[in-house]
Amino acid sequence: MHGTLVSVSAVRVSADLGMAKVYLSIFPSEKGQELMESIEHNTKTIRYDLGQRVRTQLRKIPELSFFLDDSLDYVEHIDQLLKK
Repeated sequence: MHGTLVSVSAVRVSADLGMAKVYLSIFPSEKGQELMESIEHNTKTIRYDLGQRVRTQLRKIPELSFFLDDSLDYVEHIDQLLKK
């Protein structure tokens, strides 16, 4: 999506490298839900591309779960409340 900034804010990988929880920060946040649906629809392709990049470093490519990180929206909301 043009005009949308997506950044990975955190990744939590299980001890056996079987599962990775990926937290994404999306700006502007209005497009977040639409973009998350697109990312979840393409999870297998993203995992395949990840596997192609790290195939010599990892023996097992983890299953990916994507979550929306709304901490920036929360910080902005708290900041607005403090200004009042």
